[in-house]
Amino acid sequence: MRRLPILLLATLLATVAGHASATDFSQPEPGEALPGGAATHHKKINANAFSHASANMSFEREMNFKIGNGFFRRLWVSAPASTQAADGLGPLYNARSCQRCHLKDGRGHPPAGADDNAVSMFLRIDIPPQNDEQRRLLAAHRVNNIPDPTYGTQLQDFAIAGHKAEYRLAIDYTEVPVTLADGSVVSLRAPRYRADDLGYGPLHPQARLSPRVAPQMIGLGLLEAIDEADLLARADPDDADGDGISGRPNRVWSSEFGRVMPGRFGHKAGAPSVNEQSQGAFAGDIGISGPLNPAGWGECTAAQAACRAAPNGNSPQYDHLEAGRQVTELVVFYSRNLAVPARRKHDDPTVLAGKRIFYTLGCTGCHTPSYRTRTDGVAPEQADQLIWPYTDLLLHDMGEGLADHRPEGVANGREWRTAPLWGIGLTPVVNGHSQYLHDGRARSLLEAVLWHGGEAQPQRDAVVGLSAADRAALLRFLESL
Repeated sequence: MRRLPILLLATLLATVAGHASATDFSQPEPGEALPGGAATHHKKINANAFSHASANMSFEREMNFKIGNGFFRRLWVSAPASTQAADGLGPLYNARSCQRCHLKDGRGHPPAGADDNAVSMFLRIDIPPQNDEQRRLLAAHRVNNIPDPTYGTQLQDFAIAGHKAEYRLAIDYTEVPVTLADGSVVSLRAPRYRADDLGYGPLHPQARLSPRVAPQMIGLGLLEAIDEADLLARADPDDADGDGISGRPNRVWSSEFGRVMPGRFGHKAGAPSVNEQSQGAFAGDIGISGPLNPAGWGECTAAQAACRAAPNGNSPQYDHLEAGRQVTELVVFYSRNLAVPARRKHDDPTVLAGKRIFYTLGCTGCHTPSYRTRTDGVAPEQADQLIWPYTDLLLHDMGEGLADHRPEGVANGREWRTAPLWGIGLTPVVNGHSQYLHDGRARSLLEAVLWHGGEAQPQRDAVVGLSAADRAALLRFLESL
């Protein structure tokens, strides 16, 4: 296939957010072996590869990381219980612990069959605004979505004793063949999702459903430490430079800081901070109250009266909450400091050849390779680090094939946040599967690439046109990240 000259490409890919585009692919760039900067860990690569602390963490702070890990793994029980330290589960929930969704701090997966449960995957739900007040809240970014009047904004597939779960997740797949330029055929599976066995009556007639698989947890504090100005510098909502890529930030309300901020976390960048993402998961996934979501009933709606009337674990001993401030702060500390593993074979000639292809095809137009983190207002582990996450954290139109037709904040139904690529090659090692994208539909990295459309359609088509050797090199590069 015809390729852009590397020097011309380097000119087009300007220096942004601390990253100078590579022009020499004969050897790794300085710092490339340490994707998390000094926080990168060098421990053995095995199923625990995503569960280590920032390597630059002081001995005094390691205890907080370990205690936070304990709370992250804690199995919550329904109230009232013999101890107030772990009661308050539900009444509706998707999992009993953070770890149960983020298995080994890694990536979840869709149910493998009728006997598998879906605790690392659920359906989000919302409805279009129904009145002027709801339209005002959305326009002011005070809410990301309008909840279904009965089921809220997230469907829970488990419930405590005496209550009904909201639904059972059902997925039907259709195989879609894609023929590559060398004649080989890759089969993509196109999913269709259903909310079966509804426990509280029908969904709103305009209800919109969207699947979510739990993402990996590494490097979150480093992503949070990227300067807001560096993220906004990458935005080009009107495609002013004519490169076909028009990323834009999500704009979401921060309850923590009391202002509208760029979203960074979640598949549509719906959360502005690790703290708000974490506390939102406590409430929505486990039904646990915290400082930002103090209701003891979790996500139960006003239409679910028995659910709201159930006993909860809000206790004076824990700030009149179930997960008090100390607990949530320790979980957030743990989440911010899950270290990115060191690169593997980053200097291998085939990996470097794959990197050249990645850059030449223009994949860095969304997957920004590196940043220098802030020096002010961040923890010492995250401050002033050269990091290599391969994301711009912006929203991009990914085409109709990946569209969920459910907005979130300013994200429309075809837009998704660019997923960070660091650690992606270790998913089979950590989680024992190779399922990717927001809903796990892709069974390989190649399938994930072939699902790209919209702004990424030219890159996707270029991958289809690669020789078998070039395609293998590209995949080797991704696996090394």
